[in-house]
Amino acid sequence: MINAVGTPQSLLLLGGTSDIALAIARLYAAGGHPRVVLAARPSERRRAAAEELRQLGCGVSEVDFDARDSASHDRAIDEAFAGGDSDVAIVAFGLLGDPERAWTDPELALELAEVNYTAPVHVGVLLAGKMRAQGHGRIVALSSVAGERVRRSNFVYGSTKAGFDGFFLGLGEALRDSGVGVLVVRPGFVHSKMTEGLDAAPLSVTPEQVAEAVVDGVRHNRDLIWVPATMRAVMSGLRHVPRPLFRKLPL
Repeated sequence: MINAVGTPQSLLLLGGTSDIALAIARLYAAGGHPRVVLAARPSERRRAAAEELRQLGCGVSEVDFDARDSASHDRAIDEAFAGGDSDVAIVAFGLLGDPERAWTDPELALELAEVNYTAPVHVGVLLAGKMRAQGHGRIVALSSVAGERVRRSNFVYGSTKAGFDGFFLGLGEALRDSGVGVLVVRPGFVHSKMTEGLDAAPLSVTPEQVAEAVVDGVRHNRDLIWVPATMRAVMSGLRHVPRPLFRKLPL
């Protein structure tokens, strides 16, 4: 269970090679030696991540997880919980995709919808069942400000994040009296392998900055955070911009 100073004894990283998920794991490893389950497709990156966390003193196990293989999700979650309870489960997998291809290529649009929305919903329900049974836990859902008001420039991706965000906010409400909590995280542009080669947007952050905000959010039992915090005011303003003016903004 999460101890008195807010440090979990066990972590589940769904999307275990995510830069943000690994930054969160490193922070928790610095304050203790949690048991970590890395759930991702087999790869050299997953192996390297597992070795790094072991070097930091964590007990690490690896679970094969493929977001698009929904038939395998139940088995993967069962395997992830086989070694004991999960105090914090981080839903960190996702795809950005090419924004112009995404609305003209049906297969890419389908892939984005499955990886960014359908799979997280499926996994979220499975996680909620496991955590309700154990009577405690926190689900951290890595959303995006792109879902707060969907922009023309990346509307397929943004629409999937809008659905993702809405689902996990609702899941948090449904779990409110169960001892299980959900933290929805809305970062802006994050310098990571997902955004490599793209021009950084204003108020961009690093995976480490997102990790610090997540650890603080879990410690204080928050339901929703923006990273950086100033992004909340920015998005609040953008949500109320009339559509004719909004489409003229350089977003």
